[in-house]
Amino acid sequence: MNEFLETEEKIVRMLRTVYDPEIPVNIYDLGLIYKIDIQENGHLDIDMTLTAPNCPAVDFIVEDVRMKAGSVEGINSVEVNIVFEPTWDKEMMSEEAKLELGFL
Repeated sequence: MNEFLETEEKIVRMLRTVYDPEIPVNIYDLGLIYKIDIQENGHLDIDMTLTAPNCPAVDFIVEDVRMKAGSVEGINSVEVNIVFEPTWDKEMMSEEAKLELGFL
């Protein structure tokens, strides 16, 4: 596996440890991560959304994403962009997340 894919896999593993305090499923499996873009200089851009635009935990979640993704070897800086296009819905969740939340 090439270095880029290994780094992306490590980032995904870290994102799977980030939770919205009100939902018992990680943000990656919830389908909240829309883009992971690693630049050659070690800068990481993450586009993510929220389950609701007025999520009270947004600052906590964004900081957790920034800290955990930034801890991956080779990542020098992280920018987290909150986006609302496309609009998130439960169909974006992994099968595991749907099972955990009782949607299956």
